[in-house]
Formats: sequence, C-alpha cells, structure tokens
Amino acid sequence: MRRSLYDLAALIARIVLGVVLIAHGWQKLSDGGLDAAAAGFTSMGIPMARVAAAFSIVVEFGGGILLILGLLTPLVGLLIAVDMLGAFIFAHMRKGVFVSEGGFELVGALGSAALLLAAGGAGRISLDHLIFGRRRDRRRESENTPAYVPPIAAEPLPRISPATEQPQPPQQPPAPPVTERPQPPATAPPAAERPQPPATEQPPATAPPPGPRPEPPGAEPPPR
Repeated sequence: MRRSLYDLAALIARIVLGVVLIAHGWQKLSDGGLDAAAAGFTSMGIPMARVAAAFSIVVEFGGGILLILGLLTPLVGLLIAVDMLGAFIFAHMRKGVFVSEGGFELVGALGSAALLLAAGGAGRISLDHLIFGRRRDRRRESENTPAYVPPIAAEPLPRISPATEQPQPPQQPPAPPVTERPQPPATAPPAAERPQPPATEQPPATAPPPGPRPEPPGAEPPPR
C-alpha cells in the first residue's frame, strides 16, 4: 500500500515538474535561442554564460520530457537540481523568497522536487521500472532465496501400510542372539565335607609267647 502511494505521488510530481521545466526550456528557445539566453546569463554575471545557457536549455527542455516518461530519473533529477542551484546562487539568492520580486521561490521548489525524485526514483509507473526495475526485482529475489541445504540422513521414515493406511513405527534392528556362557566345573567339596567310608574292624594284634624264638629251618645255631 505504501509503495503504491509513492508510485502515484511520484507520477504526479514527475508530470507537474516536467511540464514546468519544458515550459521554461521552450521559453528560452523561443525568445531568441541560445544567443539570447547566453546574453541574459552574462548580464546576471554567470561565468561561462554560453555553456551555462546551453546546459540550462537542454536540462530543462529535455529533462522535462524524460521526467514525464520516467526515464533515467535519478540522473535527470540530479542535473535539474544542479541547474536550479546555479539559478539560486547567481540570480535569485539576494532577492528574497517571492518569485514576483525575483526571489528563489520557484527555483527552490523545482530543485527540491527534482532532488527528491533523484533519491527516491520514478516509481513503478515509469519506463525506468519497465526497463530496469524488473531486472532489479529478479536479482533481489535470487539474492533472498535461501541456499539449498541437502537433507541429513536421520531415522528412516515410517512406512504406511496399504491396508490400514496408518504409519508404522520404524523397524528396530534385531537383537543379537544370547549365547549361554559355559558353567565352570563343579569343584570337589573340601575334605571335611567328604563322606568317609565306614571303618572296618581289624583283629587285635597278639603278642608272641615268651621264650626262645624258633629258628627257621636251615639256619645255623648260634655259638654258645
């Protein structure tokens, strides 16, 4: 909305300013042309009067046409502001404000409007936008487009079953098989806990009878 209002206001300002400038430029051409304009500039004490007169005629007449068309508006607006500044300094600065007394009322208004158009542009209802604006808008759109970021491989997307049309949770990888650890061999219980075999009764040893021990057969008797 705000941009549309500026486009409309810029169009009105360009047309009004362009018509006024064309009228002033045509007045200089119709009242004797470049020679008469140069003589008038010399009487006002403007240096390089012929060059200044030619510059003023081209900027006012040609610049007015370009403003109405909205072509090269920033450059044309800047040139018109320079032209009005020269007229203010050399012809109207010491004569007050009102144009009826030769003051800077008119040149100040024209120069300010031209400077505003030079800074803000001609708007979208102009040849500037038709020729240069669309290209600039496309470049801005391409600059504002975010860079492509490749997707990062994350968890697999849930699969949708055709029968139920419900998202299935992602499949989990199968758990590794549980291997049974070998049990250590049973250790023998300590000696105190081992069962003891029943003790067998042995016959008591009998002592040999007193007296000489019998000699084994074939043994020699001891000497006496």
